Amino acid sequence: MKSMRSWLFVPGHRQRMIDKALGLPADVLIFDLEDGVPEAEKGVARSRVAAALDSARGGSRRFVRVHEAGSSELDADLQAIARAGLQGLVLPKVQGPEDVLQVCRWLDRHETRVGIPSGGVGLLATIESARGLVQAPAIASVTPRLVGLMFGAEDFALDLGLFSHPGQGLVNYARSALTVASASGQIRAIDKVFTDIGDLDGLAAEARRARNLGFAGKAVIHPGQVGVVNEIFGPTEAEERWARRIVEAFERRADEGPATVDGRMVDRPILERARWILDRLEEEG
Repeated sequence: MKSMRSWLFVPGHRQRMIDKALGLPADVLIFDLEDGVPEAEKGVARSRVAAALDSARGGSRRFVRVHEAGSSELDADLQAIARAGLQGLVLPKVQGPEDVLQVCRWLDRHETRVGIPSGGVGLLATIESARGLVQAPAIASVTPRLVGLMFGAEDFALDLGLFSHPGQGLVNYARSALTVASASGQIRAIDKVFTDIGDLDGLAAEARRARNLGFAGKAVIHPGQVGVVNEIFGPTEAEERWARRIVEAFERRADEGPATVDGRMVDRPILERARWILDRLEEEG
């Protein structure tokens, strides 16, 4: 499965930002129709995002953040962006499986009509509330369309009544719970945005913590953050060397039992981890 390390939010009404984003090395572009767009600019944003989906520029995957389930704006979003260039939707403020299924039903009706293979549009559900976090395991397995869960830290803190920056312990609990829920559905967990765009060292430190918690990627809000996230969530040279030794050790064996590498016994789950690392490297070229 193609890497989805960096997820860059792009305001849908800002043409200059859209044009720049199409030339960036972000794995996924999230063209925003929701919170990043003023009410008066919603119509403009839909038109500009639709044009961006039609553009042949760049190699990033193209997702669109639409309005939440139940919003009066959601149908207008979906009508505007239903076209062959749409590869995925980011669903905000997901509270439970039914929020995801509502959009799935719309996609089931309209994909073929606009030239998208059935089931071709992926979904990323954003968990931004206590209820959403409690429901995250059910959300993670509700549809094969779902490629991941993303953690929305600011709205999550607001939902819990934390009007200053939430404590690290609470954030790490929620982030860990999200990665476990994602793993239960065999999908990715995508970490929250890092809002201090000038602090790349802080971004790198937070991204490393996120990777150690089990996240597969991170949302970003500035082009300068993309390279940091891509590097940290990609396999390191040391991991590549380790993975090749593991795979080579098993290839030399005549049976299906454990192998010994660097004096340690390794079994099938470790072999699968090594193969996963090498697959990621191949995807990233």
